[in-house]
Amino acid sequence: MPRDDHRAVHATPVPTNQGVTEASSPKQLLGTIDVIAIITGIVIGAGIFSAPALVAANSSSVTQMMAAWVLGGLISLGGALCYAELSTTHPSAGGEYHFLRLAFGHRVSFLFAWARLTIIPTGSIALLGFVFGDYATKLYELGPYSSAIYAATMVLMLTALNVVGLKSGKTTQNILTMLEVLGVVLIIGVGFWYAPPTSGLPDWGDAGNVSNWGLVLIFVMLTYGGWNEAAYVSAEVLGPGKNLPRALAISLALITTLYFLVNWAYLSVLGLPALSQSNTIAADMMQIALGPAGAGIVATLIAVSALTSANATILTGARTGFAFGRNSSLFSALGHWHPERNAPVRALWVQAAIVLGLILVGALTRSGFATMVEYTAPVFWLFFVLTGVALFVLRRKFPDRVRPYSVPLYPLLPLIFCATSAYLLYASVRHTGIGALVGLSVLAVGALLLLLTRSSSNPVTSS
Repeated sequence: MPRDDHRAVHATPVPTNQGVTEASSPKQLLGTIDVIAIITGIVIGAGIFSAPALVAANSSSVTQMMAAWVLGGLISLGGALCYAELSTTHPSAGGEYHFLRLAFGHRVSFLFAWARLTIIPTGSIALLGFVFGDYATKLYELGPYSSAIYAATMVLMLTALNVVGLKSGKTTQNILTMLEVLGVVLIIGVGFWYAPPTSGLPDWGDAGNVSNWGLVLIFVMLTYGGWNEAAYVSAEVLGPGKNLPRALAISLALITTLYFLVNWAYLSVLGLPALSQSNTIAADMMQIALGPAGAGIVATLIAVSALTSANATILTGARTGFAFGRNSSLFSALGHWHPERNAPVRALWVQAAIVLGLILVGALTRSGFATMVEYTAPVFWLFFVLTGVALFVLRRKFPDRVRPYSVPLYPLLPLIFCATSAYLLYASVRHTGIGALVGLSVLAVGALLLLLTRSSSNPVTSS
């Protein structure tokens, strides 16, 4: 699933009455290894434990499924190189918000900020809630709506903890991220070394029905989501012209390799038919290979992983709502910071209400994870298209700007990135259901609100 930019609105540029000064600007402290760790930790999330089942269900052959994971890595790499130019030429903690504001002005950046508030972070939290619920149900079932009950309980508990000022320590988050990556490596190891002797990959077949590729890639690209987060640390990278593109390339090569191998492991143990019908593929695979104990261990590990990612997204997503409130008179109520609790309490509860509504929609459709993918995907790819176009616009607007890194094969590679993003936008609307309609309707509400409000932000600059 696409991942959220929790700093998109907060950093670029903001009203002077918010106390943001040049002295408080980010410092260049991150090296290549640091950025690789950040990108890998963000991208390898709970999606790899659920999305492969949806990819398998919509693939007509093993060849199509496995090729889709490689293609997803290549598409992500092409986009990452475009982002590397944008991030090193116009470094800002605002990331895409900054690029879109420079290229297209306030209206487009307002819609992006609205999407950050109502669609992408909230959809991500609901999606993580369903991953948590699916694997928690594997341990103890609560009835026909067990997954949704677990998801809603998770959101309320984590929101309450953040309201009272709970902060996740850096060390704790790093340890849990490491456990998540080790979980992927464990699954790969089991698939290759402990699979039943009778198991094995089914006939690879051909590349599959061409008409299915759009839907397959939607779920694949969800799982690759998050590499664009590198744009938000661009102002903090040492030697960004060299280290940022290198970190992006290495990270995506590593992630693509891990994704290919873990899907091979799933197929080796479960086979394509069983994989496509499972809601808890990792636990089901471990149960076949190692018995109930193995399934329980991996289900617990994945549930904790989803819980941790959800907590971080709840914390940072509410900061987006707070920043939006500080920059918009219409949403000024969200821009309140509780001084004793050191938290945006109103933004946290508004965010929780939106997420609970999404969980209800997911429960009613009986396919919570897939519905949340549908909800976020069209909006996510729309702004990816616009960010790709922004690369061309900003080259024309600032032709003399020093570019520490220039995307190779310009304009071919950016055109390919824009074209693939546009295709995935089309596919996410054409192939998905009620979730996509809800997401686009929410974005349309933002367009109507745009007519009723004016930004209180400073004018766009070329910074």
